[in-house]
Amino acid sequence: MASTSPGYGITIRVEGPPSSQPVALATAVITGAGATITALDVVESLLEKVVIDITCDTIDAAHADEITKAISQKPELTVRKVSDRTFLLHLGGKIEIQSKVPLKTRDDLSRAYTPGVARICQAIADDPADARRLTIKRNTVAVVTDGSAVLGLGNIGPAAALPVMEGKAALFKRFADVDAWPVCIDSQDVDEIVRTVQLIAPVYGGINLEDISAPRCFEIERRLRDLLDIPVFHDDQHGTAIVVSAALRNSLKLVKKNLADVKIVMSGAGAAGTAIARLLVKSGAKNIIGFDKDGVINKQTKSDDVMRTWFIEHSNPHNFAGNISEAMKGADIFIGVSAPNVISESDVASMAKDSIVFALANPDPEIDPFIARKYAAVVATGRSDQPNQINNVLAFPGIFRGLLDANASKITDELLVAAAEAIADCVSPEQLNASFIVPSVFDPQVVTAVAAAVKKSV
Repeated sequence: MASTSPGYGITIRVEGPPSSQPVALATAVITGAGATITALDVVESLLEKVVIDITCDTIDAAHADEITKAISQKPELTVRKVSDRTFLLHLGGKIEIQSKVPLKTRDDLSRAYTPGVARICQAIADDPADARRLTIKRNTVAVVTDGSAVLGLGNIGPAAALPVMEGKAALFKRFADVDAWPVCIDSQDVDEIVRTVQLIAPVYGGINLEDISAPRCFEIERRLRDLLDIPVFHDDQHGTAIVVSAALRNSLKLVKKNLADVKIVMSGAGAAGTAIARLLVKSGAKNIIGFDKDGVINKQTKSDDVMRTWFIEHSNPHNFAGNISEAMKGADIFIGVSAPNVISESDVASMAKDSIVFALANPDPEIDPFIARKYAAVVATGRSDQPNQINNVLAFPGIFRGLLDANASKITDELLVAAAEAIADCVSPEQLNASFIVPSVFDPQVVTAVAAAVKKSV
């Protein structure tokens, strides 16, 4: 059952004669069509007309159009204007630069700019380590993409990826007070991307790679980590893996099972899937059966890619060769980072008692969570309108806060495991239940706990 979302919120300006009771009529049409009204304002109230603004959440863009059309079909009502609230929020972009120092007098200019700034430049030339102490480098992250794997939209290019990177930068600032900036590169050549990031790296204290398609993302991250003296973190891999690991850790507490003993079926073996598998294996998982668009991954699967080779070597210990429905029989855990509707109701019904389903494809998961909850003890999705949202915002702000504060240069698997444990521990035993396996992204203790765990692991 689809739910309405603020992401598809609209404001409709409607006009009608007072005799037709336009407020009651319009609200009845909107709620009858399945939208959720969140605000109503009377803009004008005259003898001959009443003008109202009705704000409502809809299911998707097509549903928003249906709502508007349904109102227009009422002869008593006139739709004067429809505003998409998400588009309005993005007008002019979501982030800006502000000066941290006053620039009101000639003295201010003399210190912040010429001639005083020349002394700072010379100090850094004499000791490059001073760049971190005397510039924005100590608290600044580049959010880098080539636009090749943006959300569920695919390869839409760097300009179309910019709104996502802006949003990421806004999240960095909101949750960890990290100054991040979008860097959208107009190339999908690995060598060009690596060289571009290397050239701009002196400005930044860390690099957050984002929405770069596999397998190129693996090589880009590996090469940059070798080249740079600042941490490089591909969030689609490691952020997702950290939050999945944290959520699974708490879910297993609820169902009283051990990670080393469970059978895990995974749909999706790209960047996120491979990183999840790596972190789970590092944490003790021994039986992961992975599937991609070509079917099961087993010892007969061929690949020249380093990460795919790792997946082949560390999964499917009994060399299972069937389809995903057959693999689901008796499975304890399903993790989906792939595509909508890849498993069925009967697949979930065939899982082991007290099963766990993480259907994380977004916005449409691998199985409808309402169906999955009929059989599974714990269900998680990637959606904000469902309980147990697996959201990378729980991970990356605190991770970079800790890395920057520690002046770290590298990221290790041990650090990622420590971050996952810190997130899981933010849910107290009294809070833990089937609908609350990870903390809220607005829980202020999360960033602090993750940052502390990262600093301790560096």
